[in-house]
Amino acid sequence: MATTVKPGATWKKTNYPSIKNPDFPVEVAGFETFNNLHLAGVILGAPFMIVTFLKWPLWSFPLLVVLLALPIFAAYFTHGSQFALPINNRVQTPGKKVEDYLTIIDPSLQKYKGKNRIPMETFFEAYFDGKIDINQDCLELLENRHDWTVFHMTAGQAKFFVTQWIPETIWHSKKQDEDQVRDHYDRGDDFYAAFLGPRMIYTSGIMSDVNKKETLEEMQDNKLALVCEKIQLKKGERHLDIGCGWGTLTAFAAKNYGTDSTGITLGLNQTDFGNNRIKEYGVPATQARIKCMDYRDIPREKWDKITCLEMAEHVGIRKFNEFLLQVKDMLNDDGLFFMQIAGLRAAWQYEDFIWGLFMAKYVFPGADASMPLYWVIKQLECAGFEVQNVDTIGVHYSATIHRWYLNWMSNKESITATYGKKWFRTWEIFLAWSTIISRQGSATCYQIVAHKNLNAFDRAGLQSKQRFEANKAK
Repeated sequence: MATTVKPGATWKKTNYPSIKNPDFPVEVAGFETFNNLHLAGVILGAPFMIVTFLKWPLWSFPLLVVLLALPIFAAYFTHGSQFALPINNRVQTPGKKVEDYLTIIDPSLQKYKGKNRIPMETFFEAYFDGKIDINQDCLELLENRHDWTVFHMTAGQAKFFVTQWIPETIWHSKKQDEDQVRDHYDRGDDFYAAFLGPRMIYTSGIMSDVNKKETLEEMQDNKLALVCEKIQLKKGERHLDIGCGWGTLTAFAAKNYGTDSTGITLGLNQTDFGNNRIKEYGVPATQARIKCMDYRDIPREKWDKITCLEMAEHVGIRKFNEFLLQVKDMLNDDGLFFMQIAGLRAAWQYEDFIWGLFMAKYVFPGADASMPLYWVIKQLECAGFEVQNVDTIGVHYSATIHRWYLNWMSNKESITATYGKKWFRTWEIFLAWSTIISRQGSATCYQIVAHKNLNAFDRAGLQSKQRFEANKAK
């Protein structure tokens, strides 16, 4: 069915060859209808009423505030997500029934039919367990999600938020981080190769031209070269890649720029794979290597260039400043720090939170430092960095994840045979939904180049030759 737009609307369907173009970019209620003052009133008012009604001593009031703040927030957010006023949307969805999209197998879920839409968390939990089947391609199903689902926080998600997400955010011990990384990344290289392809890079690629359809490998090669150019890598420089994954950037930099590169990861499989990749690239072990260790255990040596691509999120909010101070301590005074970090928009919608909790539970546990850009910049500046350059690459990530999704679907049979239907369906939802989420701005990704904020830093010398050549070309 063709997309229809309400009178006076300005949205027009796009047709870029490089991305999965949106069909129904519906706006969902969120920050505009969420009242922080009301929330504060409930957090303070409920304990006050309990203390007053039960005639408890006054000292019990602040204790109750601390104990009840998170449960009250979860309950308030759950209520808000269910009763928030809808946004006056410009885009009208097809208006089909739930059963046109889903086949309900479990009798307890039969109430979700017609226009009685199913909460998203209820849907994907049931889909993983085989209680629901989908009637079309998963990505197309999710493009039409506003016809059949609602973004209400459920009791299950509220419980996860209070009992698991918050404690993990606060703690972030070495043991916790090691367990989460190895449970995730040591699942099996074949699992990740099924969607990452031969480059084995689990971070956003870069489109060179939105009007050109590039392969996943071309996009990742674009990114590798862009990172090296942004930090002006030179032959002989010492380069540290924190959270190097399967080591492709480490090997690429050493081979193509002549650097002495070291990659750091907690993944055992990634360490072996990365060192083998370095050999395959013809780089001697004296010039590049992958080491398996926690970032906190990196020796405090000096490096000319430090890169960190989509690992800083896993450092956690509480330890983020400590991490940046460590990076600054290891960076030479004239060195450059490149950080690519996934982030969330400050002008949030309820869908953003439902997706975020899904990701925290099933895909990236412990990655709680995915924050709005203003927060990341403040952290960098407070740690003593000056930000030289920022690029938002969310739509590039959408294009990357879309290619991951297509790879994953093409390997459905082998993945299901090896890992089971639930693992296949979990990543099916993750990749399909994230293609949309990063395209519409719910989550995004930033490339940030920074250096120490020193009076003696050569800021003029930092200006890229490519920038001047580009200006002359214009």
